[in-house]
Amino acid sequence: MTARDDAQQHPQEQSTRRQSAPGQSPPREPSPGESAPGESAPRAVDRRRFLGYVLAAPTLTVAAQLGEAVLAPAAAAAPSVVPSLPGVSEIYDLNDMLTHAALPTAHLITIRIEADGTASFALPRAEVGQGITTSSAMLIAEELDLPLEKIRVTLADARPELLFNQLTGGSNTTISTFTPIRVAAAVARERLLRAAALELGEAVGSLTAKAGAIVSSVTGSSLTYGELAAKAASVTGTAVGVTLKNPSEFRVIGTGQRRVDALEAVTGRKKFAMDVQVPGALPTMVCRPPTINGTVRSVANLDEVRAMPGITDVVRISTGVAVRGRTFGQCIDAVRALDVTWGPGTAEGASDATVLGKLRAAELPLVVSPLPLLTKAVDARFTFHFASNSALETNCAIADVREDSAEIWASLKSPIVAQEEIALQLGLPLTAVKVHVTEGGGSFGRKLFHDAAGEAAEISRAMGKAVKLMWHRTDDFRQGRTHPMSTSRVRATYTLGEVLTYEQRHTSVATDFGHGVGEIITAEAARLPVADLTFSETMFQLTQQSPYHFGATTQLLSETDKGFNTGSMRNIYSPNVRCAQELVVDELARRMGKDAYAFRRQHLKDERARAVLERVAEVGEWGRTMPAGTAQGIAVHPEYHAFVAVLAEIDCRPETTGRKIRDAYTGPRVTKVVCAVDVGLAVNPRGLRAQMMGGIIDGIAVTLTSGLHLRNGHFLEGSWDNYFYTRQWNTPPELEIVVMPPASDRPGGAGELAVAGAMAAVACAFGRATGTMPTTFPVNHAEPLGFEPLPTTPPIPASPVDGLDRAF
Repeated sequence: MTARDDAQQHPQEQSTRRQSAPGQSPPREPSPGESAPGESAPRAVDRRRFLGYVLAAPTLTVAAQLGEAVLAPAAAAAPSVVPSLPGVSEIYDLNDMLTHAALPTAHLITIRIEADGTASFALPRAEVGQGITTSSAMLIAEELDLPLEKIRVTLADARPELLFNQLTGGSNTTISTFTPIRVAAAVARERLLRAAALELGEAVGSLTAKAGAIVSSVTGSSLTYGELAAKAASVTGTAVGVTLKNPSEFRVIGTGQRRVDALEAVTGRKKFAMDVQVPGALPTMVCRPPTINGTVRSVANLDEVRAMPGITDVVRISTGVAVRGRTFGQCIDAVRALDVTWGPGTAEGASDATVLGKLRAAELPLVVSPLPLLTKAVDARFTFHFASNSALETNCAIADVREDSAEIWASLKSPIVAQEEIALQLGLPLTAVKVHVTEGGGSFGRKLFHDAAGEAAEISRAMGKAVKLMWHRTDDFRQGRTHPMSTSRVRATYTLGEVLTYEQRHTSVATDFGHGVGEIITAEAARLPVADLTFSETMFQLTQQSPYHFGATTQLLSETDKGFNTGSMRNIYSPNVRCAQELVVDELARRMGKDAYAFRRQHLKDERARAVLERVAEVGEWGRTMPAGTAQGIAVHPEYHAFVAVLAEIDCRPETTGRKIRDAYTGPRVTKVVCAVDVGLAVNPRGLRAQMMGGIIDGIAVTLTSGLHLRNGHFLEGSWDNYFYTRQWNTPPELEIVVMPPASDRPGGAGELAVAGAMAAVACAFGRATGTMPTTFPVNHAEPLGFEPLPTTPPIPASPVDGLDRAF
């Protein structure tokens, strides 16, 4: 695997930093519409000037007030095509909404300088492997002139006063915290400079912040941040103005940095949610129903199971029967021994075929029909099967519920909702419920929901004891969250080499947005019988866009069947919607006798999109001669003020698709991927490349091999060995990531960007290699199962004893 960084240097801003005389306070920045001294007309506030706070504390503690405007789309001229009006998300998208919602409480995000010279920051987001603790530390290091190793980033407990400012989703963390974190760090730097000036008896202008110390350019004297931490503190809250660094001064932002937790992760010392130890919290598991969301009718042998070795408690709960024991192995034995009579679930008797029938019946009609002798149409319908939202770390949480209080530990992306709903569930005041956010071993949207935390709280209350709940892997696959099954109906009309209309009707099993936008009001609104489709349609319109000028363009959502546990798994709707469109784009190009790359380039709306497309075509050698049965595919995906283009090469020859590996599905292999990514300003290009690689592997999986089979109200897959996520033998041996030069001095979204682009590119490559447009995903879904399904009763398999026999 290789990575390429096309970014050479941050563009020089035209504005210059306003300097104050040595020893003087910086001049007050005029308010918007107010003239500065000596100016005759109002001028805009310098976008690098912000207001921050010094908070009353024993050592220096600072906060930010204002955020920064979002990136504006860069329009591109598209001559000789029928133009399209901008879609909703091209004007204002989900990321914009989340960023603006976070601004009013930005001043509650604080940085503290400790007596040992380190900086402490409690990040109000969830680290689940995406590297945001590293990028946040980089922002602090940049403005505070402090080495990365002296910055301690932890995860904040649930803080309801933050309102919408503690939701981790929509690739929004870096965008929404980029300015507040930098402002707080800049306030700290200025306070330290002024404290040092008083201590050294020198003018502020003669002092420089460098590597965690304030150094005099006159005498060479220096004071460390630790020595100044108490002196720079304040006994009252004070508002101060600061100027952020010009991008031309960046020495940390924009450079490739190792993750701050890398050493702990690779040496096994890193603590994930499952590693948390709380005194008295014993292993706990749940015996779950054989069908999705089934209910307990009766339990025949409660007393017998309670008497099993190591078992301390067995209780009925809303989702099944919970057992608590000395070890998880004992819990597994107890779960398997329970004799439960189950009631029907919410998807009783459902199968892939019945769900598909409901989806097709719910499809919204297409409006534009081809005109005889005048226009032609590409008309296609695509089916996307359920996909598992299981993360590598299975669902888990610790709960200690007392009579008048509760304490929760879990990896949570919406901790405020978790705290508010658990308090409501337990009948406790909000202040009596503490929710600690732990680092998680993966999420991909899964941990937007607090299923495990809420369940652990219910069990702890019923048992009157602390519990350490772990879902079995089979629980995650059969009762956990999924990416909903959907169809996409597309029609594009064209004539004389021009696309006149593009219609897409996406129909999906309902996506659960019960996490809202981070707090209980929108969470409850999303669940209302009437409001849920409105909420989903809003999310759809704020995330979906067509990057092409295809004349009159409409993309609409319809939903059906709420009996499944679904969630906003990576990109929400984007992978399926973009995959369908890019396949139709290939077909349009073919019918018009045009090259697929040139056709895309001609019709793209945005110059940044065109730039990434051109780059992957160049690096990936688009159009090169390839053997029969192999082909290239190319695709573009815009998202959250960022752009990605992916070129994929695939091998569909029999000698490849017929490879035999025990208990595995091999099939076609993606042999090469080139990805060009433009996120505006990449805070950590190294981390960005890693995110792109992960997204590409996800895209390959959902295109070729990763899907759930629904039969008689339950999924057949019961673990990762049944669910064929991209394995090593299907990973492309050639993988190159090109980070484009900074298109802005601010970041765009990156967390989910590559998934949709990769899925679409791989699907297009598959279609070109086989000569047939794929319309069902994953493409192997109808093939014979590559595994023997686990039984549904007992609900989980026995603890394995043949590990060495199963090793490859």
